[in-house]
Amino acid sequence: MSGYATATETYKKDGIWVAGDALQSVTTATTVRVRNGRTETMDGPFADTKEQLGGFYILDCDNLDDAIKYAAMIPHAAMGCVEVRPIMVFDR
Repeated sequence: MSGYATATETYKKDGIWVAGDALQSVTTATTVRVRNGRTETMDGPFADTKEQLGGFYILDCDNLDDAIKYAAMIPHAAMGCVEVRPIMVFDR
């Protein structure tokens, strides 16, 4: 966990931190769907996968190269993978 604390401190120091947090296990998830106006729920995730989202960071990086540099600081990148994805911006 100290590696995550170090990464978070770096993000805040560098002024790119927006938000982030750890997530509980997929066993705590509830999937929600609305079908024909009726809300349906199901325990757990819909997708059957061996990977799961353990947490997230939202960083305000200038470009993809910077985002990759900061993603590489996340300890799990050394044993698993870290996905980098831009936030969708909707014009109003």
